[in-house]
Amino acid sequence: MSIIYGKRVRLRGAERSDLEKFVVWVNDPEVTAGLTLFLPMSSIDEEKWFEDAMQRPQAEKPLVIDMNDGGDWRLIGNSSFFDFDWYSRAAEVGIMIGDKTVWNQGYGTEVMTLLLRHGFGTLNLNRIYLRVYADNQRAIRAYEKAGFVHEGRLRQAVYKHGAYSDVLYMSVLREEWDTMKKES
Repeated sequence: MSIIYGKRVRLRGAERSDLEKFVVWVNDPEVTAGLTLFLPMSSIDEEKWFEDAMQRPQAEKPLVIDMNDGGDWRLIGNSSFFDFDWYSRAAEVGIMIGDKTVWNQGYGTEVMTLLLRHGFGTLNLNRIYLRVYADNQRAIRAYEKAGFVHEGRLRQAVYKHGAYSDVLYMSVLREEWDTMKKES
């Protein structure tokens, strides 16, 4: 797969050299507040994750998020498609913007838009969905701006930091994506 370019970001394959930043991010409570991670991870844990990820089919390998930083590219997060159902042409998508200095600047929306373009245009999916904690309003706004539609709520589905939280399901269908492309 070639690099996927947006206006301010690009998505590229993950490299071993990216892992040092990943470890910092997955051990930052602010970053992991919206992720399923809840225990500390060592660099050995991250290395094992990377080795396992590199064995997955190409469509399921993680994509690194780089932002254009004055002509240079700066690593700010990662994303991936997973849990593919090739018969129904559906997959789940996930994203982590680990660099907190770029939060609330529209990078999540831009990345999700690129992932939708890739998922529908390259992977030929019909439905792309995600799960998000109900209290993660920043992420929910980014997903809505990218075109995701609320489709369900799992009540008290996750226990994290001493409390239960609801999990929201959101998705975009190919026909919705096609309509959004025509309108823009």
